[in-house]
Amino acid sequence: MNVSIILYILGTVLCVEGVFLLAPVIVAAVCLEKAGFYYLATAAVCMAAGLVLRLRHIKSKVFYSREGFLAVTFSWIILSMAGAAPMRLTGEYASYIDALFDTISGFTTTGASVLSSVEELSRATAFWRCFTHWSGGMGVLVFIMAILPLSGSSNMHLMRAESPGPSVGKLVPKVRQTAVILYTIYLAITILEVILLMLAGLSLYEALTLSFSTVGTGGFALLNSSIASYSRAVQIIIIIFMLLCALNFNTYYLLLIRRPKDALLHNSEVKWFLIFVFVSAAVIAVNIRDGFQSLGEAFHTSLFQVATLVSSTGFATADYNLWPELSKTILVLLMFMGACAGSTGGGFKVSRLMIVARAAKNELLNMMHPRSIKKVMINGRRVPDNVVNTALCYMTVYVLIVLGSVLLISIDNFDMTTNFTAVLATMNNIGPGLGEVGPTGNFGGFGAFSKIVLMCDMLVGRLELFPVLALFAPGVWRLPARRSRKEFQKLDETE
Repeated sequence: MNVSIILYILGTVLCVEGVFLLAPVIVAAVCLEKAGFYYLATAAVCMAAGLVLRLRHIKSKVFYSREGFLAVTFSWIILSMAGAAPMRLTGEYASYIDALFDTISGFTTTGASVLSSVEELSRATAFWRCFTHWSGGMGVLVFIMAILPLSGSSNMHLMRAESPGPSVGKLVPKVRQTAVILYTIYLAITILEVILLMLAGLSLYEALTLSFSTVGTGGFALLNSSIASYSRAVQIIIIIFMLLCALNFNTYYLLLIRRPKDALLHNSEVKWFLIFVFVSAAVIAVNIRDGFQSLGEAFHTSLFQVATLVSSTGFATADYNLWPELSKTILVLLMFMGACAGSTGGGFKVSRLMIVARAAKNELLNMMHPRSIKKVMINGRRVPDNVVNTALCYMTVYVLIVLGSVLLISIDNFDMTTNFTAVLATMNNIGPGLGEVGPTGNFGGFGAFSKIVLMCDMLVGRLELFPVLALFAPGVWRLPARRSRKEFQKLDETE
């Protein structure tokens, strides 16, 4: 195992986080808050530790999938542990576990919180919570690849481990160029939303924080009422950008290179996603019609909640805990489905659901016609058998982890609705669930053990199971057979 390159990557992550931590320092300086000193001290420690790890001798810059899995998993753990330190040092969180819960929730773009009142936070801490959404939305390692190329094909192992979806490909031949394109699109969407929110009447601080949470599909807000207190114009802007960021970012690249048919017309994942969104919003609007003055107002409210849950953002403009059972059931199903692959959203992913459904259909046809040969097709192309098998395996492991987590957190004696949706909300990086963890509740009532279980669910869900589960595979820790220098050179030059 190439331990030196893993330590080098971890050092780079700490250095990048040290730079990110300067953002709340600037906010604290402008607002004259003492909290900035804690963020500055943490930033200095992160940079110092990162530089020490980066200065170590690297035997080879070539690494493989297992090093990629380990590097990504440990990076997210260290990122969260360091990011939680200043939040606890400010005294705004009762314990380090609570600070770590919100930090992991931030970086994984979950949006679940243990706080009962976010309005009591300092501006620096509130800004940092929202900024963690933006940092983790596209992926910290993807950001590092965009600014610091490592080695040829090795970069792809990091992208596969961190990027969401049943399969991960390159937009262009070079992995670094792909990362640059993705982050350019990501940054452009963020800037556009900031401008629109400011035109809608928000301050620069409000526009930045809400844009970080929206584009990162996180859900942390500045007010206890989430988005309910903002104007209709602000809510509409947020709906649009939640849906935009729930789509595969490859769609925007195809639009940029003038291939609109491939981006929209021939993209079955995007079509089915939008169908699910608007049909669900229409059904819920009719179901909750009696509580609103008009059907249009009911549709606006239902569309916001559908968009925020299917994109895994987690904002709220209404307490859907009080809605009829049909509406709540639809919302829970949307929590499970989630956004498109290659987006900043969480969930099972629409493309993975399509693969599983078509594989099941083919299996049924093969039972009736044993000699027939059926292949899973998406967008007119055959899905490789290994991708189909991975999707089916993913679903099996996913269900087992959800059931196991529900069993573990039941120790706190909450009702089944609260336990099940708490796990579903954290595993799918949604944020709020139903019951005690609904849009007007929080996760503060859970004990330390349950919070740790839910934090693990957030990480497992964000990294899509296998990179984290790889830590428990004995083969990952075995040393590989030695390779010749020529083999390393060939691998290093291959993309």
